[in-house]
Amino acid sequence: MDIEQARTFLAIAAHGSFLEAAGRLHVTQSTVSARIQHLEADLGARLFVRNRAGASLTPAGRRFLQHAKTLVLTVEQARHDVGLPSRYRATIRIGGRIALWEGFLPRWVGWMRDAAADVSIRSEIGFEEDLMRRLIESTLDIGLMYNPSHAPGLVVEHLFDETLVLVSSNPDTRWPDEDYIYVEWGPGFYAKHRENYPDLERPPQVVNIGWLGVQLMLANGGCCFLPIRMAQPLIDDGRLFQASEGPEFRHPAYMVFPREADSDELRLALHGLRQLAAEIQVPITR
Repeated sequence: MDIEQARTFLAIAAHGSFLEAAGRLHVTQSTVSARIQHLEADLGARLFVRNRAGASLTPAGRRFLQHAKTLVLTVEQARHDVGLPSRYRATIRIGGRIALWEGFLPRWVGWMRDAAADVSIRSEIGFEEDLMRRLIESTLDIGLMYNPSHAPGLVVEHLFDETLVLVSSNPDTRWPDEDYIYVEWGPGFYAKHRENYPDLERPPQVVNIGWLGVQLMLANGGCCFLPIRMAQPLIDDGRLFQASEGPEFRHPAYMVFPREADSDELRLALHGLRQLAAEIQVPITR
């Protein structure tokens, strides 16, 4: 098995076609077919079913899918790390929810560049499931998220508390209305939200990230719950308004990292995150 076979497998799985994969990879269809034949021979299993509609994964192909993704990612990161210029002594790989890249994590990147200019940083956005998997596979050093799971060998550390507030494009909004956008902040938020709005009907709009809620409000109007840290610049600019009678919810953010954080670079990175988190704690006022 080689990396090009894995890349070819992933391209077919993504596009559902040997022909489309060949075009994406800039090779001939016969090359694609040959790579998959060799891969199937190595694995001893058929990976695709081909028909007029294209190509679909077999059960064995579905089981191999995550392994192929990990293989390609590991090789790409190895090339990055090994190919670093000599002035860099290490790489820190950090991933986080998109809301945590609003203000907080970019500040950490700046802090880290000042504290250790000879450390390369790989930054990524992801959801909890993907971030946790990457941490378990050791293809990520630090993950920042709201709803972590626990796994052997990993530390889950509370970093800071977000304060979720109801913000709106309408300065007169006091509670969720017909233009309300429900953001899926996780089970903790769901429970608090239901407790405060027991009679609220299913919202007409639901999004899985706060950033998308912001885009919909700015484009079409509406209201949703956002971290005040994320909403404040838009409030200061007069583009959004905090609902005067809306409740405020505490929403903890966590960082997850290997229990054996045995490198100076990783310890420094964690120290910087803790230091910046201590600076942004905002008490709930009501």
